[in-house]
Amino acid sequence: MSIVNKIAARAAAAIHRPPSLAGLELLASAVVLLDAQGHIAYANAAAENLLESSLKALSRQTLSAQFLNPDELEHTCAQAREHKFSDLRQDLALERPGREPLHVHSIVSAVEDPPGGVLIELRENQQHLKLDREERILDQSQVNKELIRNLAHEIKNPLGGIRGAAQLLEMELPGAHAVQLREYTQVIIKEADRLQTLVDRLLAPHRRPHIVGDVNIHEVLERVRSLMLAEFPSGLTILRDYDASIPEFRGDKEQLIQTVLNIAHNAAQALALQIDAGEAQIVFKTRVARQVTLAKVRYGLALDLHIIDNGPGIAPQIRDRIFYPLVSGREGGSGLGLTLAQTFVQQHMGVIECESRPGCTDFRILLPLP
Repeated sequence: MSIVNKIAARAAAAIHRPPSLAGLELLASAVVLLDAQGHIAYANAAAENLLESSLKALSRQTLSAQFLNPDELEHTCAQAREHKFSDLRQDLALERPGREPLHVHSIVSAVEDPPGGVLIELRENQQHLKLDREERILDQSQVNKELIRNLAHEIKNPLGGIRGAAQLLEMELPGAHAVQLREYTQVIIKEADRLQTLVDRLLAPHRRPHIVGDVNIHEVLERVRSLMLAEFPSGLTILRDYDASIPEFRGDKEQLIQTVLNIAHNAAQALALQIDAGEAQIVFKTRVARQVTLAKVRYGLALDLHIIDNGPGIAPQIRDRIFYPLVSGREGGSGLGLTLAQTFVQQHMGVIECESRPGCTDFRILLPLP
């Protein structure tokens, strides 16, 4: 369709639009008007761009049909129709079939024309959310480091005393009951050793020196891939989607191997049912990102590494806490793998993010490139 025809079509459609909304065509934010049944009665040009659909196509549908998770938006619209607020502002992550989720700031309010109508303004805030999330992650990481150091030292000091006292007590046990009572002292000693191992693991990333050299990210991924396939020889497929143009960069190769291995190993454990069915899949994907802000510093180029699995997804109740120490989504997990991964990535001046839903969990690592 030519530009003239497009303009004519929009002009024809405008005849049926409420005159009070005519000025909304000039807005940069997306505006959608719903009728009492939730169908789209009007959408400005910005809304067409945001929803990647024409007004003619949108006018036959409900706004809820555009998204996989419309419940919260539908609930807000229902409250607006009942006049429970003048306008409600909230941030939403609206998932779309086959496309990236929309991270928007929504403003919902009731209107009189049409009767029972709702006016929705959507503003993309992905960059704003990303910067806020990165800043929150950095702050959280610093708090975690201080907490771990202090907690580990507070535990370590009395732990040695408890173990030593148990050993001395074992030596003083009366001969007649030594065998029976030694069982209890051994429990104390073994549990003290277990806690000592846990404390050492908590302190390990802060003690180990950062060994910098030239790193080829694809050598890192191939090493992890061989380790994973050796541990899971059947039922698991690891696909490669590499950008061969990514240059080498300065970093700690062993730390990056451990980072990717921790994430991939967690993914494989979450894929237990899919591995049994022979349908488990992990994808290593590398790309170059341009003009990226990491930890408030602007970089011209960055490594954009994705580790994607087709598992059940991360449980919603822990999704915002997966990088916290000792938080695990599986029985018997230590909850340290992702904490260590985050620490190692931050030591490379990068960030690690996660998007998860049933059938797709995507860990994204961004590292500055020369």
